[in-house]
Amino acid sequence: MSALPIFPGTVDASGRPATLGVMGGGQLGRMFVHAAQRLGYFTAVLDPDAQSPAGLVSHHHIQSGYSDAQGLAQLAGLCAAITTEFENVPAAALQTLAESRPVAPGAAAVAIAQDRIQEKSHFTASAAESGVMAGVTCAPYAVIASPDQLRAVPAGLLPGILKTARMGYDGKGQARVRNAAELAAAWADLKQVPCVLEKLLPLKAECSVIVARGWDGRIVAFPPQLNVHVDGILAVTEVYEGNMPPALAVRALAAIKSIANHIGYVGVLCVEFFVIDDGSEHGALVVNEMAPRPHNSGHYTMDACDVSQFDLQVHAMAGLPLPAPRQHSPAIMLNLLGDVWFDAQGEARTPDWQAVLALPGAHLHLYGKTDARPGRKMGHLTLTGADVAGVKATARRAAAILSLPGFEAA
Repeated sequence: MSALPIFPGTVDASGRPATLGVMGGGQLGRMFVHAAQRLGYFTAVLDPDAQSPAGLVSHHHIQSGYSDAQGLAQLAGLCAAITTEFENVPAAALQTLAESRPVAPGAAAVAIAQDRIQEKSHFTASAAESGVMAGVTCAPYAVIASPDQLRAVPAGLLPGILKTARMGYDGKGQARVRNAAELAAAWADLKQVPCVLEKLLPLKAECSVIVARGWDGRIVAFPPQLNVHVDGILAVTEVYEGNMPPALAVRALAAIKSIANHIGYVGVLCVEFFVIDDGSEHGALVVNEMAPRPHNSGHYTMDACDVSQFDLQVHAMAGLPLPAPRQHSPAIMLNLLGDVWFDAQGEARTPDWQAVLALPGAHLHLYGKTDARPGRKMGHLTLTGADVAGVKATARRAAAILSLPGFEAA
């Protein structure tokens, strides 16, 4: 079901302002809710957690499971259009909602992102159909879902990374393997669920691109983001002119547009790429995975651009015009995990927010989570400024104050 324009200020038959809904109540849902409310929309969140960050700030919080028929009916009854804030919401639930309401992204796109096997097949098909993806491929891989497939793995794929086909994120559900024996042991440790084995390639850098695609097929894009991960979790994002070679940036933008067009995607989409050392001056791009939603690496857009990824999420789902975003400041985003709330001895502490907020161009975003745990995403800090050198210097000071890893490698 396509969305007619759902304009800000529109009211329903009961006189209630138009309501936009989101499946999931985490920090991405919270930032979506804030963006929608700035335009005057009411919002509704479906999430089973009574203390979900998005549910706490929304007009309506439907506290139910994602597949609960009553909860889904309530969400559909309240909302003029619905989106999702994470890719592991059941695709079948989105399909149910789409029977009566516009849903962006659709169930088919979310289902692709939920399964690495489908995802790689989609990337391969997108590349085959579009010459603009020439030179942007997946890493060589093999599907392992049976003992026969395990035995048939080509020796040339080792060493590699074994990844579960479903439910893996932030480095979870993955194992590096050097040989056939380690591969067999790792698959056994993963309970022999369907997996993908990817050949380990020489990595130079990691980057991501975020686009928004409307119901009419219009696509707008943010500039490519240069990322650093620590233990599989995003630690640093740097976005400014010259953060990566222009030829690679152009290729990444062309590739994500092809990927989005191939399935008629609607909404905000992020695709992550590896920059591989292939012996050339700048390296080659390899597409890694896609996220059918706003992305951690795009949080800087709230402070460094005239329109954020969450603004575009609202525009896309509501059928509003998609403005081409403009970045007005160099930016570095530092991810704040629960580790920041503990000292080197593991004792709980309050981060030195006074020192952080005294830094020029510091934009602190905390997600309203009261329980800090190591590895849990608690917030992010974006540093902006007039020039790249100044922003980098300030980011280094912030990283030192908060004992953050990763920036020294950026």
